[in-house]
Amino acid sequence: MIRLLLVHDSGLLRSALASLLGTEPDIEAAACSWRDARSRARSLQPHVCVVDADCPASDRAARKGELGKIVASVSGEGGECGLLVLVNAERPGPLRRAHEARALGYVDKDAPPQRLIEAIRQVARKERYVDEALGYGFLQAAEIPLTERELGVLSLAADGASIPEIARTLHLSTGTIRNYLAAITRKTGARNRVDAIRISQVAGWV
Repeated sequence: MIRLLLVHDSGLLRSALASLLGTEPDIEAAACSWRDARSRARSLQPHVCVVDADCPASDRAARKGELGKIVASVSGEGGECGLLVLVNAERPGPLRRAHEARALGYVDKDAPPQRLIEAIRQVARKERYVDEALGYGFLQAAEIPLTERELGVLSLAADGASIPEIARTLHLSTGTIRNYLAAITRKTGARNRVDAIRISQVAGWV
């Protein structure tokens, strides 16, 4: 039996998807919000954790390294839980962050349910699964000029966070955040921080 944990902040969506997956004879599905994800993972000890990498809560979690921490909380670094993400092929930023979190499976959010079920079974066997519809998205993700940390800083800035707020969230100094923002502006060829945010949003990085 595959123990599955579905993490999403929309109660309606996670309940509906968990109910659908729970009809499979070899899948035991549970669901929770991002706030409860780490504690639920420790208690459930899932074989597979499915997360929607495009929802706002997932973006915030990725900036703080929570995607990897959920897996690590089950059985340590590189442990027994396989991370499977639902992603949009047109948004390479979340795809890049999921890759940095060492996700084992990637499924297009527009895929039919049977494809997700196939991916869950494959990830449960510790085998990588990459939806063929995401091929171009991976190429775009590989071309993003910003590092994982820079993407996190930029995402927070795009949400309207000030430099002190970004520093507190990421547990860094304000000077370090200013250095990151300067590097982001340079790498994106932007005129300023606002222009860097615009360029990155158009490209689907944040």
